[in-house]
Amino acid sequence: MTWVLVVFFGLLFLGMPIGFVLGIAGVVGVLQAGGPDFLSMAPKRFFAGLNLFPFLAMPFFILAGEIMNHTGITRQLVRFAETLVGYLRGGLAHTNMVASVFFAGITGAATADAAAFGKTLVPAMVDQGYSRPFACAVTAAGSIIGPTIPPSSLMVIYGSIMGVSIGGLFASGILPGLLICLVCMAIIAAMARRLNLPKAERQASLWEILKAFRSSILALIMPAIILGGILGGIVTPTEAASVAVAYALFVGGVIYRALTLRDLMAMLIRTARITGVIFLIIASASVLGWWLAFMQIPQAIANGFLDISSNPAVVILMIVAMLLVVGMLMDITAMLIILAPVLAPLTAAIGMDPLHAGIVFVLALNISLMTPPVGACLFVLSSVTGESIERISAALWPFILAEVTILFVIAYWPGLALMLPRLFGF
Repeated sequence: MTWVLVVFFGLLFLGMPIGFVLGIAGVVGVLQAGGPDFLSMAPKRFFAGLNLFPFLAMPFFILAGEIMNHTGITRQLVRFAETLVGYLRGGLAHTNMVASVFFAGITGAATADAAAFGKTLVPAMVDQGYSRPFACAVTAAGSIIGPTIPPSSLMVIYGSIMGVSIGGLFASGILPGLLICLVCMAIIAAMARRLNLPKAERQASLWEILKAFRSSILALIMPAIILGGILGGIVTPTEAASVAVAYALFVGGVIYRALTLRDLMAMLIRTARITGVIFLIIASASVLGWWLAFMQIPQAIANGFLDISSNPAVVILMIVAMLLVVGMLMDITAMLIILAPVLAPLTAAIGMDPLHAGIVFVLALNISLMTPPVGACLFVLSSVTGESIERISAALWPFILAEVTILFVIAYWPGLALMLPRLFGF
């Protein structure tokens, strides 16, 4: 085990991409476990790690989001959100949060949310008198709503590798995502007078709200198609993702007529690149995961945790703290694939429902997307706005503390996370 850890952290420290780090460390573990005779296990596990039908949902969801973004749906969603909450003090900050909820049902990716709003809403907020670090912080805090409210790639990965209902995970993410939005809006409202945040001169009329809703209705239908189909038992997540692509192509190509073959080819290439990175991490992590299982390390870690305390409340605290700390230092997709099977015996030992454990994992890792030093959303916002990561992080701490508090509420109140899955029969 020592050599595997040395190779893993050594390559990570040298800056090697996480997909290669996981693969090399996994091969070292396989050699250490059984010598050259075991080496044939590496390519087998590399393929087996990707040979899961639900994984097809990820490229479809990514492509659907790319198409909808290209057609200008983002601007229409922002305009609708602004008519709803723009009259409040700090209206554009509130708009950012509400738009993130709408955007979540289309892309389900935090970095896509951060990039889109970093290019549009952050400059608009700065023009109205918001400080750039605060505008970036609001955008980062709202961006994790994307992979919490379905569709969510992390939920697809967790459900696939752990044998948990993906539809159930989708249902369990809706209330936590909405709760994040409401709590962040409460923080904005509490800071509004102290920071002298601007507000609109008047509240939008009912006619203006209806007009904005009509303009954005085609975008708002997509989450209804995805969630309605999955939660209603009509389609599987993979089928829902393919339907979402067909709908996005129809809206973008036929209704808006904003798609060309050149545009579509560029979007397919971007989708392939994003999917390729994710799938390389998944396949490489499955090699390392096989070694962990062969060496019975998950059971040893579970026993070590239970030796400290068998109290479920204490064990949950240790699990959440571990996820948050490791998430600050490591890619969340790789971390999910490695730690989920490792911690599964522990969650089972304390009687944690698999869906409850899944949403706690996903929410903790989503929060890691906005925590320094390696939070992906911080790097995206820094690159598109020119603001330093340090200044964004300093303005982000109130939101991080609030969202960590929500995480603990979800962790210790399983009924809140399981309310909708139980309602839909999962």
